[in-house]
Amino acid sequence: MPMMTKNRISTSLVLFLTTIAIASGASAAEQKAPINHEEQYEACLRLVESRPDSAFEAALSWASQGGGYAAEHCATQALYALKIYDAAATRLEKLAQDMKSNDLLLKSQLLHQAGRAWYSHGDLDRAFAVQSTAITIYPDGTDYYIDRAEILAEQGRFDEALIDLEVAHSLEPERDDVLVLRASAKRFLGNDADAMTDAEKALSLNPDNMEALLERGILRRLKGDDAGAREDWLRIVNKALGTPAADAAQLNLEKLDVTVN
Repeated sequence: MPMMTKNRISTSLVLFLTTIAIASGASAAEQKAPINHEEQYEACLRLVESRPDSAFEAALSWASQGGGYAAEHCATQALYALKIYDAAATRLEKLAQDMKSNDLLLKSQLLHQAGRAWYSHGDLDRAFAVQSTAITIYPDGTDYYIDRAEILAEQGRFDEALIDLEVAHSLEPERDDVLVLRASAKRFLGNDADAMTDAEKALSLNPDNMEALLERGILRRLKGDDAGAREDWLRIVNKALGTPAADAAQLNLEKLDVTVN
């Protein structure tokens, strides 16, 4: 089953976090000069992309000037970019716990990010627990079910992963990435026919979904359609060289070309 993208962490909390930044930090009178917290947050996030170590230091400095939750959130993203995943996860969980807002969506997003960080750290049990809490708080988050399904799949719990993917599909039926993951789970559970239906549907929604092509190639190979499998995998290699999907496709092509004497 395709693995969760390990370096993704949402930055969609900008507006909410910055509106409560001053309230959670020092008063305006204690600051040397007024700070536009929304601009500061966006600048901090941009710095995370190029120089995460500097972004972390900037976030700490900003926090001392009333940056509050927004500054702390930027610090967690810098830690994530620096691959200090356990520290990022711990701080995200604390941020969700400390936040005085009653916004359940916001709290669930922070926990969702913490779950991803625990996953990247390699602590699948903690990742599962945190993602499950996010789902309990906000049961309509499609990505929450996707990420928990990927954790379950990595643990070999494909039947449970499929349940989460069914929920994700019911929430957003036209998401091709959900269909690809569901196809993979069905294949591991031995339901190749339904898996092929999902892979084909994903490609009808997005013909350039390389993971869907990879999955369809695997399914074609399993039913003895070597020519079809080769066609799918070659297309990936030609269109997406250097990606994980292309690396997997290349490996499958090499196995396909091995002659057993």
